Amino acid sequence: MRAFSTIDWVRVSSELDSHGSAVIARLISASECDALAAFYTVDGRFRSRVIMANHGFGRGEYKYFSYPLPEPIAGLRSALYPQLAVVANRWNRALGMRARFPEEHAAFIKRCHAAGQRKPTPLLLQYGAGDYNCLHQDLYGEHVFPLQLTILLSEPGRDFTGGEFVLSEQRPRMQSRAEVVQLGKGDAVVFAVRHRPVHGTRGIYRVNLRHGVSRVRSGQRYTAGIIFHDAA
Repeated sequence: MRAFSTIDWVRVSSELDSHGSAVIARLISASECDALAAFYTVDGRFRSRVIMANHGFGRGEYKYFSYPLPEPIAGLRSALYPQLAVVANRWNRALGMRARFPEEHAAFIKRCHAAGQRKPTPLLLQYGAGDYNCLHQDLYGEHVFPLQLTILLSEPGRDFTGGEFVLSEQRPRMQSRAEVVQLGKGDAVVFAVRHRPVHGTRGIYRVNLRHGVSRVRSGQRYTAGIIFHDAA
């Protein structure tokens, strides 16, 4: 796993403010990627399995981990949260939202659980040729942390082709803006869960974001998703 002290949080924060997403290159090693992807066939590590086509979510499938979360997912969830909470609180202040997030992830999870959001949300996603993920938002309950991340566990061009990570941003009275995020194996993209503040000529306004995955052309693609709030 990458040393967290080497992450340029000033850049990450700036790119989140400017674009709603930021890439952290080589967040985990190739061997950690392979170990995480291998969990997909291990019984007893997941609380549920979702076939996307059954719900109109796209094609492909994913599984939500059960507690206790495996490493490095558990470690990343708690270690990345404090820096992202700084951004989350700044965004909420800018948007006039009352919710503030504590400095440590354990305290935020305690808040989620007290409100009945007790199901873990980190997940593994599996895509084959022809699979895709429709644009969506991962909300799950009243308490929503404004940022999440996805880690690519497969090697583009070798393990799969296509399957780009896509963001769509809807600004008031404007057409939607799409952005394709290029990732390598072990890279992570941090992005807005639901909305973010944008500075306009008349002050700050809110833009809504959705994320998804374009069609996989060939091969198999695995990703890990780290969502910081739990589900009801």
